[in-house]
Amino acid sequence: MSTATEADFVRVCRLDELPDVGAAKAEIQGRIVSMIHAEDGSVHCIDDECTHGRVSLSEGDVEGCEIECWLHGSRFNLVSGKPTSLPATVPVVVHTTRVTDGEVFVALSDEAPRTV
Repeated sequence: MSTATEADFVRVCRLDELPDVGAAKAEIQGRIVSMIHAEDGSVHCIDDECTHGRVSLSEGDVEGCEIECWLHGSRFNLVSGKPTSLPATVPVVVHTTRVTDGEVFVALSDEAPRTV
């Protein structure tokens, strides 16, 4: 994605609406994403569909700065989107996320969703 401008950011939720550590599914401008609150307190947004099993990543477990797909165990880095364990080999799309005054904002990537 090119550098996000202020106009690109959309308010998604309040930070306290996310799990302390975990993921929640959201729809932003017609795109289904996972909003993820990591163990270190950071907030990330990735496409919700696992690039291997085509199931919802928001139903997976968050550990450190990774999310694990509940179906086959693929893990994805929340910063880069790259898979960190098989069977997935295709990264998920990462969206620019920021938290301001307890509100979570996302600027969607212009990359198309990825699947195999």
